[in-house]
Amino acid sequence: MAYPAEPKLNELATRIIEYGRLAHEYGATDVSDVLLEVERAMKASLQKMQDLPVDEALASQEPNDLKGIQALRSDGPRRMWKSFDKTVYKNKLEGAMLARFAGCTLGAPVELWGVDEMKSWAEYIGDHFPPQNYWSKAKTPNHLRYGKSTFYEYTLEGLNCVPVDDDVTYTILGLLIAEEHGTHFTTEDVGKSWLKYLPYACTAEEVALLNLKAGRTAMEAADVNNPYCQWIGGDIRSDPWAYIAPGIPSKAAEYAYRDAYLSHRRNGIYGEMFFSAAQAAAFEVDHPVDALRIGLTEIPRGCNLYKDIEWALSIGKDIRNYAEAREAVNNRFKGMHSVHTNNNACLTVFGLMIGGTDVSKVISETVAMGLDNDCTAATAGSIVGAIVGKEGVPAHWYAPFHDTVKTYMIGKETFKISDLVERFAAVAEQTFNDA
Repeated sequence: MAYPAEPKLNELATRIIEYGRLAHEYGATDVSDVLLEVERAMKASLQKMQDLPVDEALASQEPNDLKGIQALRSDGPRRMWKSFDKTVYKNKLEGAMLARFAGCTLGAPVELWGVDEMKSWAEYIGDHFPPQNYWSKAKTPNHLRYGKSTFYEYTLEGLNCVPVDDDVTYTILGLLIAEEHGTHFTTEDVGKSWLKYLPYACTAEEVALLNLKAGRTAMEAADVNNPYCQWIGGDIRSDPWAYIAPGIPSKAAEYAYRDAYLSHRRNGIYGEMFFSAAQAAAFEVDHPVDALRIGLTEIPRGCNLYKDIEWALSIGKDIRNYAEAREAVNNRFKGMHSVHTNNNACLTVFGLMIGGTDVSKVISETVAMGLDNDCTAATAGSIVGAIVGKEGVPAHWYAPFHDTVKTYMIGKETFKISDLVERFAAVAEQTFNDA
């Protein structure tokens, strides 16, 4: 999908502001009037952009309601586990969580970096690239991420727990939602938990949170002032729904839908449903590609994300490494934002296809691809981790965590990973009892 050529609006706006300052310094008296005129014109253009008619044929293939989505699915297994074996589950869950936390932590210090920038940094500090362990140094070690963890805490020397990240926070928040509202939770319940636990959010999540605080309902929180509704924020929240519905892709996707609807629409929703279903399938299958193909059966077969994932699965067998993966995505998604759902989802697919059931190779290659690489490596890690179980995750990725994970949630900042395993197991068992 080629994007329209974009004029240099940011550059133009900067020049208008600077010329306004210069004019004021030279003694002009009408600067404020001109700036207000520009602002009115920009607001009018924004409204005009929002009012443009959409492609109705495409819209019919990309519904926002769950029944509409399910009606457009391809055939799939829907339910793979018929009974709940807690021992098997806990081993696979721990593998999924540890590999997810590892992928996220590995990607966090270089989030959104370009490939060449990461390679140059690795060469400068003497690390391997793609990385074989956590980064030995961070560029800005004393700077804080999410106001909590310094970048030093994400390095091999500084690690003493799973440091703060939104990918990690939303995984645990999903557990709290299920514990406090039950497995029949609604989108409204998700909104209540966000208001209770989230001090802030980013992009689509920030829009939804601010709309909730302004009194809008959970069902309309994604519909106002939200150009980010197809960005990656949905699919980074996909994991907990698979963790509470292991081996039941349809149920995991349904849970993901209820969560995603608070902040996302169309492909933003499908991203969360797709990855939740794929992770649920990963508790049963032997290879990530099988999980990904099952994940596709839970989203509309005519939507853009479905087509993009099919493309990635088709050419992925010929993609040998991170550089080829990034080049392919650059060519297909030129102009797409770096934290969009679709381009990052394809990188996740490529990482899993390159690494297979090798956790280290999966998260290493995925981080090396760039874009939103803490998110993509976390999701890829979760899928392969569920397949191989804890014994398939090399200890050097999780030993530095010391069984501890931190979040930025209000009043819920520190958790034991072992405790999370037990708590997820209790909710997952309830899912099977209710089914």
